[in-house]
Amino acid sequence: MARVVVGKVSEIPPGKRKIIVPFRGKAGIGVFNVDGKFYAIRNICPHKRGPLCTGELTGRFDAEAPPSIHGVTLSVDSLGEILRCPWHQWTFDLSTGQCLVDDTLRVAIYSVKVEGDDVVVEYDG
Repeated sequence: MARVVVGKVSEIPPGKRKIIVPFRGKAGIGVFNVDGKFYAIRNICPHKRGPLCTGELTGRFDAEAPPSIHGVTLSVDSLGEILRCPWHQWTFDLSTGQCLVDDTLRVAIYSVKVEGDDVVVEYDG
């Protein structure tokens, strides 16, 4: 397993990200801090190859009926753990890389560890 220090914890505070380009000679990765938990995901959307990691962080939305119906409650789950591609708004789970629009698509994710003040990404060498 190969490892690389991508920055200091203080450089990526909760709710923020750091995009590392290139990463392994490719388009890069985004490292996200969601309430103190770090995630790393490839910076290419598998839909149309957009810059995935520049997208908005959001959550999963759920409703029993269309939200336009009076009295329907909208709930939000996994707030800050869902990444929305800026090009076509496709969403991906940061923890699994799973696409929430097309379950046959997934984006690569990488293990992240905090060692002292270093944020370390691990990947297959």
